[in-house]
Amino acid sequence: MTGMQGKTVMITGASRGIGAEAGRVFAAAGANVVLLARSAEALAEQASEIGETALALACDVADAAQVAGAVNAAVSRFGGLDVLINNAGVIEPISHLASSDPAGWGHAIDINLKGVYYGMRAALPVMRKSGGGTILTVSSGAAHNPVEAWSHYCASKAGAAMLTACLHLEEGHHGIRAMGLSPGTVATQMQREIKGSGINPVSQLDWSAHIPADWPARALLWMCGPESDAFLGTEISLRDEEIRKRVGLA
Repeated sequence: MTGMQGKTVMITGASRGIGAEAGRVFAAAGANVVLLARSAEALAEQASEIGETALALACDVADAAQVAGAVNAAVSRFGGLDVLINNAGVIEPISHLASSDPAGWGHAIDINLKGVYYGMRAALPVMRKSGGGTILTVSSGAAHNPVEAWSHYCASKAGAAMLTACLHLEEGHHGIRAMGLSPGTVATQMQREIKGSGINPVSQLDWSAHIPADWPARALLWMCGPESDAFLGTEISLRDEEIRKRVGLA
């Protein structure tokens, strides 16, 4: 894709899975990448692989001050922020509502929902000042359909999807492009945790049913271009064959 050369892209949950692949894909497209995750060691390895156009920042997205600090660091290093990818998310603790742990349930909300809000809130002033930007949120089919023992995940992803719609409503006229991506099931560590739980049909899927992590990463890159403008304010799904064709996936 053209148009990413010299742009600055911040990716949360960048130490593994979709986030790590997104870092590689955007860097290969010419972007500066700001990689956020709680694991400083894994991030440093990722940044070293990419080179001087990568900035690794240990950051807990459940902490608003840390997220704001990361945005400030990105601006200080690269001069601005053009794209924010809200990717960080957790599936644990998988549990039925009746036996769920309130602290664990709430922590998932802190990361999966409040973390998305904190990213948006920190990025918006910077993007508005520069005349616009793109904010993408990695969503899930669980945002729209109940899944056994995933009440925390379903609720948080549903909230994040609505946040994205609100962002489009309020900020579209300021040049802020907002969209969600529902990737389907992806071959990542999260899927190993799901399989290990043995609960609900998703945990019973064969590993071959999951798409590779570079597919959603490539979709996120495509979503930053004008070809995706028809989907602003909505959520696209990689289960959709037409979307896969547009992105250029097999």
